[in-house]
Amino acid sequence: MPEEEKNETIENITMPAVALRGLTVYPKMMVHFDVGREASVKAVEEAMSLNHPIFLVAQKDIRVEAPDQEHLFGMGTVAVVRQILRLPGKTVRVMVEGQYRARLKEMVKLEPYLVVRVELAEGSASYEGKTNSLRAEAAIRQAYDLFDQYSDLSPKNASAEMLMNIMSSEDAGYIADFIAQNVSMRVLDKQAVLEELRPVQRLNKVNRLLRREVEILEMEQSIQRRVQENMTQNQKDAFLREQVRVIQEELGEDGDNEIAAYRRQIAAAKLPEEVEAKLIKEVIHLEKQSFGSAEASVLRNYLDVCLELPWTKGSKERVNVQAARKILDADHFGLEKVKERILEFLAVKQLAPDLKGQIICLVGPPGVGKTSIGMSMARALNRQMARISLGGVHDEADIRGHRKTYVGAMPGRIINAIRQAGTKNPLLLLDEIDKMGSDLRGDPAAALLEVLDGEQNSTFRDHFIELPFDLSDVLFITTANTTSTIPKPLLDRMEVIELPSYTDEEKLQIAKRHLLPKQLKRHGLKKNQVRLTDDAIREIIVSYTRESGVRVLERELGALCRKVAMGIVSQEYKQAHVNGDNVEKFLGPRKFHPEKKGLENQVGLVNGLAWTSVGGTLLEAEVNVIPGNGKVELTGNLGNVMKESARAAFTYIRSRATQLGMEPGFYKEKDIHIHFPEGAVPKDGPSAGVTITTAMVSALTGIPVRGDVAMTGEVTLRGRVLPIGGLREKSMAALRNGIHTVFIPKDNEDDLKEIDQTVRNALQFIPVSHVDQVLANALERPPLAKPDAEGGDMPLEGTTPSVQPSAPRA
Repeated sequence: MPEEEKNETIENITMPAVALRGLTVYPKMMVHFDVGREASVKAVEEAMSLNHPIFLVAQKDIRVEAPDQEHLFGMGTVAVVRQILRLPGKTVRVMVEGQYRARLKEMVKLEPYLVVRVELAEGSASYEGKTNSLRAEAAIRQAYDLFDQYSDLSPKNASAEMLMNIMSSEDAGYIADFIAQNVSMRVLDKQAVLEELRPVQRLNKVNRLLRREVEILEMEQSIQRRVQENMTQNQKDAFLREQVRVIQEELGEDGDNEIAAYRRQIAAAKLPEEVEAKLIKEVIHLEKQSFGSAEASVLRNYLDVCLELPWTKGSKERVNVQAARKILDADHFGLEKVKERILEFLAVKQLAPDLKGQIICLVGPPGVGKTSIGMSMARALNRQMARISLGGVHDEADIRGHRKTYVGAMPGRIINAIRQAGTKNPLLLLDEIDKMGSDLRGDPAAALLEVLDGEQNSTFRDHFIELPFDLSDVLFITTANTTSTIPKPLLDRMEVIELPSYTDEEKLQIAKRHLLPKQLKRHGLKKNQVRLTDDAIREIIVSYTRESGVRVLERELGALCRKVAMGIVSQEYKQAHVNGDNVEKFLGPRKFHPEKKGLENQVGLVNGLAWTSVGGTLLEAEVNVIPGNGKVELTGNLGNVMKESARAAFTYIRSRATQLGMEPGFYKEKDIHIHFPEGAVPKDGPSAGVTITTAMVSALTGIPVRGDVAMTGEVTLRGRVLPIGGLREKSMAALRNGIHTVFIPKDNEDDLKEIDQTVRNALQFIPVSHVDQVLANALERPPLAKPDAEGGDMPLEGTTPSVQPSAPRA
């Protein structure tokens, strides 16, 4: 038949059709498939009986049972039914051979089976045979190589016969259809290959799809290989664990494994719900690990730490005020203000048992008993105590801990202290909180903000345990030497209680009641082997120590006990009698020499008083006046505030030169040098203003200053004396140095109530509001002004030369 006549015959032909689900048939391919729908079975049987071709077209949605034209793709294959095989039930197996591509024009009828009108797709009636283009040759060679790889990766789906079939053909269109028919691809991809009529482009598309399939198969095999390796290792681990269990049974050892032990511990601990769920999850995780793995070691450590924490265990608190008072009095002499605050806390606790933990900050010089008072509080309250030293801590992780995944990870100091105490309501003593630092690893003071906040610490999360721990029942006691280095937000969270310096009388009682018995016991001495008089202890306090607390005093008593022990062991004596006269025999030469009473009056030398972190001290101010051009020199390692006080004093003196008996232009012809001895020691603060003024007036007028007086106070440009701090410590320094009279600001008069009665009885305090009052009483004679109209001398403004020092103020 001529070609033109043939084309006219197969165009717009009507034939039965079968809608395929998940299958695409290509021309020149022999395919068999099962047909189950009644309409499809009838269409196949009709085509077979009449020897008619049948149109096979893929269905867009395989879930549609009765498809119409909109549910079918537009391109299908005209095929010939070669064989029908009936299977049990209503299903038949059909073998067809594709003939050519055809487009679906319209649906003729739907019942009793699909009948469609199709037309030949242009250029699809037959394959073109061998293609000579280089592009086609390249595509064919690529197809050979890719199918070869595919057959290696999936030998079940690609047999050697298929490979030979492809290798024997040089038709790009046929090779593309053959590969698309026999390789697993998505329906949409197969339909795209069917709709591509150009052979070389069709083969290129198949090559891209085949390459993707090869990559998928390689990935599947890699995953399968890893799974197999893991299964083999797990089977080996299970076999070895079973062997260990059998060996343990043979040896008579406990066969219960650690997993069951952890489960029993968690069940018995009665943990909070969130904590229990987290630990059970970690136990399940541990159960899946091999015994010696690093992850298993991390999990064991984590579970051990969490199970050691007292999540619900607390100690029964003693809220008896009288019993607590006895314990505090027995452990410490003095410190009445601190004891009173602790007893107030107990009283409130007795009335309100639900009161949450408090945060108290004890501030005072070294050696006054800040740490020991915290220990006594724990004993008085019947709470377990843990001490945390914060001095030098500069890493936030020290407070919050490290993540448990890090090598050597551990909880922070707070959680470790709770674990050490063994109860959820201990007393935590945070020592030296003023000596924390910060660096690139964080600021520990910022981490403490949550810990020391009663509104937030009920859900404190340590980085290691990763669970909320309730710190609201913990009583926090912090200690510091000064509040100046504590960050303001942290200081606001604490109630500050200041511990003052001890007086000599308090040190005497502390030494007799606590320090000496402790040292005797430590050195193996009996009480009757050492006779230490009160005068001897006073001599040790005055001549061998210079401190606010009693730490050095205890050390000197220890040295004395060692010397006595040596004498007894060497049989020099059986009993040592130590008094004020023979202390040097045991402790060596005196380290400090208190100045004698009735110190010499000198021009330009004044005794000032200063506060330091270790208590009060006597601070001398020296002034020399020499001919010059008005220069004022300040030496002695002075701070900016102290230098400004000196300038303010100098301005005040210039403004009052006439009243002070000086030439108005004295500052133009004289240089003034102000010096504070011990130049290596930094000095700062405004309280030396009165001292500097008095020394400068004395040097400029030539009037000596009384040697038995000391003074403190800030001076303004108009001569007003402003209040200062640290009066208690300064007054004790004056007493130690043989001072009789102390000038203090008038506004500090109420602070005299805080000073020990012994000091108040020994010193005469003169409150002043103006520097003229100091000059009138501290100098041997008041400075005289220019003669008045009647030839007499004018006294200083606001003062009279006959003012007598006031009596000691209570």
